[in-house]
Amino acid sequence: MIEREPLVNVKHMAVSTALSTEIARIVDQLQREHDGDPWHGSPLSAILEGIDGKRAAARPIANAHSIWELVLHMTSWKHEAARRLRGAVACMPIEGDWPSIGPPTDERWQKAIADLQAAHQDLIAAVKAMPDKKLYEPTRDTRSAPLGTGVTHYVLLHGVVQHDVYHAGQIALLKKAR
Repeated sequence: MIEREPLVNVKHMAVSTALSTEIARIVDQLQREHDGDPWHGSPLSAILEGIDGKRAAARPIANAHSIWELVLHMTSWKHEAARRLRGAVACMPIEGDWPSIGPPTDERWQKAIADLQAAHQDLIAAVKAMPDKKLYEPTRDTRSAPLGTGVTHYVLLHGVVQHDVYHAGQIALLKKAR
């Protein structure tokens, strides 16, 4: 007889029963992709470890965004999602879709990382402040696929997770490129 692992992971089951609301499950997914234990591999914060300003600003792949540009882009969209959750009409992020990195110094790079962390924490706070029933209500705007508008708050938040994982993968590849 072949021994197999149980089909149900009891340890995970205890965690999942604690996440009894959809808001809690979305917060869990946001935290996993950012600095937790995601299924797909390393979280964004781990991928960003060991990158200095010079490497973050580099373009090892022609016509691709730099790591720094990706971090600023993710930060601006986390801010925009939090604004939408708080009732703002959707628009391009105030910070810009692809903000300029400016002079590439290690100090400015560390500020960019700190700003990403602050934007993430602000988004988590905005999500936690929402009642579950608001998840299935539409955001305050008409549908525009390029802007990601006119969807429910539920779709918006899952989109943020997908957006961050997509760009984290790009960062991981850029980090390996020389």
